[in-house]
Amino acid sequence: MTIADVEAVLALEQSVQPYPWTRGNFCDALASGYLCYVDEQAGLLRGYAVWMPGVDEAELLNIAVAGAEQRKGVGRRLLAAMRELGAARDWARVFLEVRAGNTPAIALYRSAGFAEIGLRRAYYHNAHGCEDAIVMACNLSIKSNG
Repeated sequence: MTIADVEAVLALEQSVQPYPWTRGNFCDALASGYLCYVDEQAGLLRGYAVWMPGVDEAELLNIAVAGAEQRKGVGRRLLAAMRELGAARDWARVFLEVRAGNTPAIALYRSAGFAEIGLRRAYYHNAHGCEDAIVMACNLSIKSNG
């Protein structure tokens, strides 16, 4: 993702997220050196992901797939790219938070190797007040002590 992609990414975000990131959130992520990727085909933005790297781990901050492209493997490819990048950077694990009611995303994350490790009560706003966040992690490597 580059700054030139932000308008298209923002439009996709607004079309699929009930409480979308702002233009500033995406620009700040790019300026901070977060790992921001887009999945495009024939000039059409199909999805994107934003990871915040740490020393030996990362957090998936945001991922979205255009409605017409969902269930076509776009999200799975974005997660696979993260795993490859994580292996190259020797990350031990990747974390994420997902709305407890987002069963399709939870299923995708589980199939990609993520497991539930915690719960953040009333973390996300929704139309009825608040919703819990499930905290998930995916181990990428086993670090040796030598």
